[in-house]
Amino acid sequence: MALDDATSAFLTQMAESGAQPLHEMSPEEARGLTAMLGEMYGPGPEMHSTRDVRVPVQGGDILVRVLTPTAQPRGVLVYLHGGGWVIGAVPEFDTLGRVLAERTGLTTLLVDYRLAPEHRYPVAVDDSWAALQWAHAHQGELAPDGGPLVVAGDSAGGNLTAVLARRAREAGGPAIDLQVLIYPVTDADFGTDSYSDPANQLMLSRDAMVWFWDHYAPDAAQRSEPDASPIKVEDLAGLPPAVVLTAEHDVLRDEGEAYARRLAWAGVPVSHRRFDGQMHGFFTMVNLLPGSAEGISFVAEAVDELLAAQHADA
Repeated sequence: MALDDATSAFLTQMAESGAQPLHEMSPEEARGLTAMLGEMYGPGPEMHSTRDVRVPVQGGDILVRVLTPTAQPRGVLVYLHGGGWVIGAVPEFDTLGRVLAERTGLTTLLVDYRLAPEHRYPVAVDDSWAALQWAHAHQGELAPDGGPLVVAGDSAGGNLTAVLARRAREAGGPAIDLQVLIYPVTDADFGTDSYSDPANQLMLSRDAMVWFWDHYAPDAAQRSEPDASPIKVEDLAGLPPAVVLTAEHDVLRDEGEAYARRLAWAGVPVSHRRFDGQMHGFFTMVNLLPGSAEGISFVAEAVDELLAAQHADA
């Protein structure tokens, strides 16, 4: 299926702007591009409360934005943004976070983990783990009436989400009720069919992913470690139920779908949908691409089903 009309128009607009391909930019230039995109999303819905906290990590602290949608939130969502571990910041994901909080009823935490190349692998993993631990320790404050703990992320954030789900299993907690993997990076294999397809060389291309990996984990040997490529984990049994979103026109499509299959083979409940006519990044483009609203609805429905199941078991 061809790209939908809204995506095609957006890509035409980007091409006419004269922006360089991502892999030809410096990290600083690429961060400026994503900041510009963030301004295009507009403001998100009003929250019951919004606050920024500093969470201690090794060597300093990181920002976590806490978005509480109502006086009685239904649970907690820890959201890890995408950007190839190199670009992306909380202000650029504020609109998405607010929409997710409103649609799910969950207090939503946006995690500003430190970026490469200034902070290479595994700093992003360790920072995200610290944020999850903080969320668990404050869960009663973040959602006073209880409810689930959900971890979600897009692209590199989907990679981090998958890693945290496994870490939590191995550490005996925190207990994650649902992992949401939005076109996740699960491998450092650039030879898949979706990587090779010329129709997928869009805002995120094969060259761009090579550029991201070179900044994040330049040591090729590290890329096969489970904390870098979660698909390399031998045993996926016992991981939290998973919601997996992939995009038809995405270099990461095949590895995301391969990970979903491996989870299912291991007995993990998986709800997967490939979004036809969509490119990598569609989920986060709130108010720009109709596919974003459709993807958010898919996630919100999964949260509703989780809550309904928990209430039935209570």
